[in-house]
Amino acid sequence: MRGLAVLKKLYRRSPISQKLFIAFSGLIVIPAILVSFLFIRTQEMQIYKDAMTAANSHVSRLNEQIRSRMNMIESVSSMALAQKAFLDFIHSNMREDGLRLVRFRQNEYEHMHNIIRSLEMIEALSFYVDNPDLHEIWPEIYHYERFEPQDFWQVLREEGGAAYRLFALQDGEQTMAYYRLVRLRGTEHHPTMMEIRIPHSKLFYDLLEANGGNWFTVVLDGVNPERAIYDPAHPFVQHADRDLGNILKALHKEMDVLQTEDPVKAEVADQIYYAVYRYIAPLNAYVADIASHQVLMQGPRNMYALVIAITCTVLLLMLLLVSHTMRRIFRRLDGVLASMRRVREGDLNAKIAIDLDEQESGDEIDEVAVSYNAMLDEIQRLMTQVIDKQLVAKNAQLHSLHSQINSHFLYNALESIRMLAEVERQPVIADALVSLGSLMRYSMKWRSDTVALHEELTNIRNYIKFMNFMEGGQIRLQENIPQELMTYAIPKMCMQPIVENAVHHAAPKGGSVQIEITAWVEKGSVLLIEIRDDGRGIDPPLLANIQAALAGSAEAPIIASKNGLGLENVHKRLQLHYGPDSGLTIDSVKDAYTCVTIRLPWENVNLGGW
Repeated sequence: MRGLAVLKKLYRRSPISQKLFIAFSGLIVIPAILVSFLFIRTQEMQIYKDAMTAANSHVSRLNEQIRSRMNMIESVSSMALAQKAFLDFIHSNMREDGLRLVRFRQNEYEHMHNIIRSLEMIEALSFYVDNPDLHEIWPEIYHYERFEPQDFWQVLREEGGAAYRLFALQDGEQTMAYYRLVRLRGTEHHPTMMEIRIPHSKLFYDLLEANGGNWFTVVLDGVNPERAIYDPAHPFVQHADRDLGNILKALHKEMDVLQTEDPVKAEVADQIYYAVYRYIAPLNAYVADIASHQVLMQGPRNMYALVIAITCTVLLLMLLLVSHTMRRIFRRLDGVLASMRRVREGDLNAKIAIDLDEQESGDEIDEVAVSYNAMLDEIQRLMTQVIDKQLVAKNAQLHSLHSQINSHFLYNALESIRMLAEVERQPVIADALVSLGSLMRYSMKWRSDTVALHEELTNIRNYIKFMNFMEGGQIRLQENIPQELMTYAIPKMCMQPIVENAVHHAAPKGGSVQIEITAWVEKGSVLLIEIRDDGRGIDPPLLANIQAALAGSAEAPIIASKNGLGLENVHKRLQLHYGPDSGLTIDSVKDAYTCVTIRLPWENVNLGGW
């Protein structure tokens, strides 16, 4: 504990540069060593993966090639069995007529012989016939008594009448055989059998040769791993020596006829061996590529010493560079700390000296210095701005009081004129003045940024009443709004500009137009207000311009409308306050209608002002 306390005290007294050097050393050295070993491990895994992929590809190719050769053997077998005249003759009395035997030799036998010679790998094709009148004068025709074992035909029948044997039944240590039942002649005779013999050296000769890689190719009997076919000159055989049999047995135990492409693994004599294999069902055998882990990983392990030497050299150079760089950095940081102390004492002109031209950029410390100096300038500017804003606020309060005085004067004047019109019995003028006064009061009094929907509708009714008086038109207003929406809060004056557009653009002066306002809630989350007129509509080019303006980004600056309809400003203000899902959409058909839809969030609590 005492030693730990001493170390803590030394660490506390040490300069930051030394602390950072120790920290950086640990941060660089430890990860570098880990990365080095991780790199080697990654290389091992990649080599293992590449080796297994190559072995899988090679074994799959061997499997296809072996099966292709077996198909060729079966094809020759079918061709031979198709020679009915040959088969009929060997089942007849071959001793009865010598001339008939000579013709058989010149025709049927010669044709059969040509079929056998058509596949070079076939060593012999023989028929075993239970016929006492058979002549054994050619190696293709034998009495059934020469076939061993005699009862094999029963096994063959259970296997479908045809079967391969990786090692032939008779003298088959170096030979594969293919057997087929030819004819079943009743219970008193043995059936006729055909045997095709193919030497291992011809069937597998080019498949099991060393391919220059680390894999050893072998064909294993499905039941007995001691019966295997391989190239005895392969380096793997020389390296394994007496352990070869044990290696094959250990890997054979791990193999399964329902194999996947994953390799199997076995440990023999402290060595790990891998096998990638395929099961060949007709042969009841496995074709496999085998390699030892030590041989596969020999390359990456030779890299250990080289990688460690390079890593240590690079680490030493990095530590020297870090030490030199930190000394230079902390000398410059001292100047930054001195400037901060002066600012803390109240000197906002204590800027950091920077030896850079205006167009020149430096490192992070230079950027900190530039930002720090800019921050001091900004603090001074903001202090001045706060004072200016306070003055502007005072002026705005005075202007607001002055506007209230003027508005009261206008309301009183309009009320006096209205009363005079009623005295003079001019009710139309009086109603118009009432409407005008309501419009002015609604537009000039802003108690809140939002109003109830029924308040906005009342203002629109007054506006239409006044416009009918002013222009002698026949503007009709129809409202289709559920009562429960009348108290819903909406932004003040968001519907007024749309109605004004309908009044001024939907019908000619003094003409007739009907404006229909409909409101409903969609999916419980959106309030839709539709303002539709049956006027003359909008020209397609102008409509396209308006729709393009409404489809623009809500972040674009609000400017005076170029199309004269003022919809873009309403749309962008709604989007700025309520999000991109809110705003206006417009649709119109020339000489038919114009429809503008306001989309607002249904939740009142989220609504703000203009």
